[in-house]
This record gives sequence, structure tokens and C-alpha cells, in this order.
Amino acid sequence: MSIKINNLSKYYGQQKALNNINLEINSNEVVGLLGPNGAGKSTLMKIITCFIPPSKGSVSVNGMDIIDNSIDIRKQIGYLPENNPLYPDMYIKEYLFFVAGIHNIENPKKRIQEIIELTGLTIEQNKKIRFLSKGYKQRVGIAQALIHDPKVLILDEPTSGLDPNQLSDIRNLIRTIGKEKTVLLSTHIMQEVEAMCSRVIIIKKGAVVADDATGNISKIFGEKNIITVEFDTPLNELKPNIEGLLHTKKISSTKWIVESSTKKDIRPELFKYAIDKNLTIISLNKETNTLEQVFQRLTK
Repeated sequence: MSIKINNLSKYYGQQKALNNINLEINSNEVVGLLGPNGAGKSTLMKIITCFIPPSKGSVSVNGMDIIDNSIDIRKQIGYLPENNPLYPDMYIKEYLFFVAGIHNIENPKKRIQEIIELTGLTIEQNKKIRFLSKGYKQRVGIAQALIHDPKVLILDEPTSGLDPNQLSDIRNLIRTIGKEKTVLLSTHIMQEVEAMCSRVIIIKKGAVVADDATGNISKIFGEKNIITVEFDTPLNELKPNIEGLLHTKKISSTKWIVESSTKKDIRPELFKYAIDKNLTIISLNKETNTLEQVFQRLTK
């Protein structure tokens, strides 16, 4: 077990930031932590990384309690905060040597070169941090979080402000890291969660409202039975004899939406209808709930 959270609550004065959270995050999981602004994501990450104490409850990392073993836990966690705290007047290697010194890393020169190659910093390695693009600054932030080879990696908005090419590179890097480490990351980009994470946790007002495998989370409200069908010729009406048919809606001369109340797949019946009417189906698509739709319905 990498991270275990029991009945965790956090108060800032009278304001409740986290409300009785219970979670278990296993080794070699890449977990996406989602929630609207102010939901408590960063607070949860700061507690796990021993930056702030909980008000109630307990958190353990690799079997060690965060209150009793905070120094040992910090040695096993790599952390990239939302506001990447870099020293802009340092060169990349200079900064990484500084971080390596904090962690008392043996043979830091070799380890720094390994991390520079892993995070794709090779072509920029001789620059001052202030002259780097946002994407490369994020890479430096991830490099400092990885330099001591932690067992757990906590990333707060690691892809914020990156262009599509940078997003792809960081996504691949996180997937690679997740094969050997436990990764917990927060983001507002749903596509990134679907691309990187094996599991999704959604929190609202400090409480967990969903926790499931990424492939299952879209089924939380049940699968829709809505079919979009396109024919080869224009139709003025579409009246298939389908059990539980709710309605058909024309969206173009050849394309229609068909909705049914039954959970049975109605596509075979649409095919039969097309054959009976001597029609050719060009496309037939079944709609499902997207992660974004689930997120909006749970958090609005």
C-alpha cells in the first residue's frame, strides 16, 4: 500500500477544506485527482506531502504515519506544487545539483544526467531557468521531484500552460514513471486524465464524490441509449419499430438521432429497418457519457 487515508478532515478556521476523506492508492497506480477550484485538491496533496497537518484523521505513506514519520516520508515523495518553485537565476544543472545536495544523493553528477535525459532537458541543460519556456520549466520541476528516485510522485497541475507538443511529451513521461511509481496528479484537463490515469478520484467541497477506474467512471450515471445514424439518402421521417423508442430527431437531411429508453442495443434493429426500407447506413454511433459530462454533473 502506497497511500492510505482514513477519515481525513482539514479546517482553516471555520472553513472546512476536506471533509472525512477515505482513500487507498496502491503502488504503480497513476491516479487523477479532479475537482473544481477550491474543492480541496491542493490541500489534500499538501497533507500527503507533510507540508501541512490534518485537523482530523490519519494519512500513511508506505506504512508510515505523516505525523510521526514526516522526515522519512518526505524522502520517499517527489512533489511538484502548482506554483513551480524554481530559482530563475540558477542554471538547470546548478539547480539540480542544489536539490541533489538537499537529498544527499551519492554521485549526483551521474544522477542529474540521468534525470536530464529522462525529462527531455538535454538540449536546454546549459540555460538559466529564467530563459526557459513554460514547458521546460515544468520539466525542471518534474526533474527535481524525481531526482531522489521517490516511490511516490505528487504532481499538482503538471500540464498547466503547455502547448500540444509539450503536453504529449509530459504525458508520455508521466506514463513511463507510473510503471514504477505511485503517481497522484491533479488537473483540469479531462483529456489528460483519460490519456494518463488508470483511476479517477473526483472531489467536491472537500468530499469524494466519485472514485473508479478511468474506463468505468463514464458509466457512473448509466450508459445513454442514444444513436446517431446517417443514411445515404435524405429522409423526411424516421419511424423504426423499436421497443422503448422515445423519439427521433432530424439533425440534417440524412442524419438522425434515435433515443430509446431500453438498455438493449438498438443498432441491430436500425440495421434491419434500413434493409427493409432499402436504405444504406453510412455511419452509426452510440453516445456514451464523457468524463467531462460526469465531472460537470457531479460538481455543479
